[in-house]
Amino acid sequence: MDGIWGSPWVGLKHFKFLFLQSPDFFKILENTVVISIYHIVFGFPAPIILALMINEIRSSKFKKVAQSLTYLPHFFSWVILGGILITLLSPSTGVVNYLITLVGLDPIYFLGDPHYFRFTLVTSAIWKEVGWGTIIYLAALTGVSPDLYEAAVMDGASRWKQTLKITLPSILPVIVLMLILRMGGILDAGFDQILNLYSPATYGVADILDTYVYRVGLQNFQFSLTTAVGLFKNVIAFMLVLFTNYISKKLGQDGLF
Repeated sequence: MDGIWGSPWVGLKHFKFLFLQSPDFFKILENTVVISIYHIVFGFPAPIILALMINEIRSSKFKKVAQSLTYLPHFFSWVILGGILITLLSPSTGVVNYLITLVGLDPIYFLGDPHYFRFTLVTSAIWKEVGWGTIIYLAALTGVSPDLYEAAVMDGASRWKQTLKITLPSILPVIVLMLILRMGGILDAGFDQILNLYSPATYGVADILDTYVYRVGLQNFQFSLTTAVGLFKNVIAFMLVLFTNYISKKLGQDGLF
């Protein structure tokens, strides 16, 4: 009520609490980093691979159908997709577990078992966003000169060789740029998705900084503490962007600046 200038300055009070006194902060930070790394390792190459596969399709009608089907999940919110996943992955009535039991295995509680929850997060995120992520790579592929492929065919290069020697090097600057931007969001592990899928049984592997901010800041009204968490995230993201940009330039690629 006293405003910025009239309120007492607490200095590093909230940061000290996070780093020295909070019993959950480092576990939550670990969950955030691990889930984000999974998204980068498995999710970042997925749209590149799909774009290369779509680019190889010769039938224009089939290509449009494939693109539309892969784009579709992006336009649904995680509230809707969360309900679909809960239904499909139910250990008692879900289609996925029905197929698992048909081969003689026990049902798996994908959304309630901590051992499978992160796997479910990553695969469902790829399913939702892989088609949308191909758009920029398909746009980059249209800029590759057909003369390069014609020369490669004259030299007897196979489709695989053309992909390795022409296609990938041609879109490498775009890949590097997208990787730099993705590294800046390494502490954003997917708030909407996790909020709609996790439960107290999976807090140990699924609770991330964003859900912590939501639970502590909005539900418990500790706005100052969660503002410190947000500032911490932004500083780390800025440092990672600078570092990735530096490495990119050292390797001879274009950076953001």
